[in-house]
Amino acid sequence: MQNPEKNWFGEKQVEANEKTRLVRNVFDSVADKYDLMNDLMSGGIHRLWKDRLVRMIRPKPQDHHLDVAGGTGDIAFRIRKAAGSHARITVCDLDEAMLNIGRDRALDRGWLDGFDWITGNAETLPLPDECVDVYTISFGLRNVTRIDTALAEAYRVLKPGGRFYCLEFSHVEEPFLARIYDGYSYRVIPRIGQLVAKDRGSYQYLVESIRKFPSQNELTRRIKAAGFENSRYINLNFGIAAIHQGWKNFDFKGSE
Repeated sequence: MQNPEKNWFGEKQVEANEKTRLVRNVFDSVADKYDLMNDLMSGGIHRLWKDRLVRMIRPKPQDHHLDVAGGTGDIAFRIRKAAGSHARITVCDLDEAMLNIGRDRALDRGWLDGFDWITGNAETLPLPDECVDVYTISFGLRNVTRIDTALAEAYRVLKPGGRFYCLEFSHVEEPFLARIYDGYSYRVIPRIGQLVAKDRGSYQYLVESIRKFPSQNELTRRIKAAGFENSRYINLNFGIAAIHQGWKNFDFKGSE
């Protein structure tokens, strides 16, 4: 069955058309504390994960990069630093509040050009076919209502030879460590959310969304089913997070 997660908002069962609205409400609520909370929840390790992702991408100034669910600019700014001032980067996010923070952060750095900030859903990207060279989505795919639909959209907007990368919280594969991590996630993260962001409920959802997210092997299968070649992943910190990748092959059928 495609998109089995469409009726789950964390551990609550909802209508698919309601889930997108609920996710947007979460990020409206936490936008101004989002990056601080990432530091507190991960002990700053998310920064190393993002650096690792960008090293794997090896951004080139001639490529058009699309960062989906990247409103605050963390990945986009790393790509800009790696690729240089001529890089073309489109940041797409469902939530306008997150995009506003990203725009402000870019201006604070004196980066007036090179970024397009667009509001859009990962399932219906407001972009033409085969227009980007690299697609990234970091800590966003688990919030999408229909993951398979979003993967198909990623495939659609990538040029032949384009590359797909997903950095996401995942599943710790060692049982003892998994129990420790679960205890920390459910007991500590919502409390941090209450103390820092004054929003326990949103961070309770974020923890639950990680547990509902497909396993590494299942997501690898679904990326392949969307049409990507060489779908594979690497675990980070024993599987607390993982980087998935795939390639859109060149299609030579037209020359036959």
